[in-house]
Amino acid sequence: MMDTKNIMIVGVGGQGSLLASKTLGWLLLNEGYDVKVSEVHGMSQRGGSVVTYVRYGEKVYSPIIDEGEADCIVSFELMEAARYLKYLKKGGQIVTNTQQIDPMPVVMGAAEYPENLVEKMQAKGVKVDALDCLKLAEEAGNIKAVNVVLLGRLSHYFDIPEEAWEKALEANVPAKLLEINKKAFLLGKNA
Repeated sequence: MMDTKNIMIVGVGGQGSLLASKTLGWLLLNEGYDVKVSEVHGMSQRGGSVVTYVRYGEKVYSPIIDEGEADCIVSFELMEAARYLKYLKKGGQIVTNTQQIDPMPVVMGAAEYPENLVEKMQAKGVKVDALDCLKLAEEAGNIKAVNVVLLGRLSHYFDIPEEAWEKALEANVPAKLLEINKKAFLLGKNA
């Protein structure tokens, strides 16, 4: 029996993390897994944290991921990756956008954005796959495609053919944005 695998998608409101989790859930369901997707909203509409859990396996009973249980954390923003580190299991993988979005305390001058976050996470023995997804999304033709660039990067850690990922995009992305998103996926995958 296959163990349940846990993926956390963390980001800031408005970055498309819900589309990413929906697409990933659709893909895994289509691959024959039992899948549970649950969204835990922070102040998403105000640029606050948004967390989505995607759990899959032979039989998944709960949609929730506890501390130390995530096989992978997909992060839309560096500080969000660091913030949710305690959820990553030993030997787990972080796939993160290197983009930095200042949270309110930093915007207001009450705090500073932490420096060298990738290095700090690596110093703790964490495997970090960090990529400038915003730059690749721009290259694909739409800065909002950061989510799909991240999915492309994440696809490295799955033994699922590219065509299956493409089908998942076709099923979840609006038709008028499909070509840009397919390009974004490949840029993330091949970066």
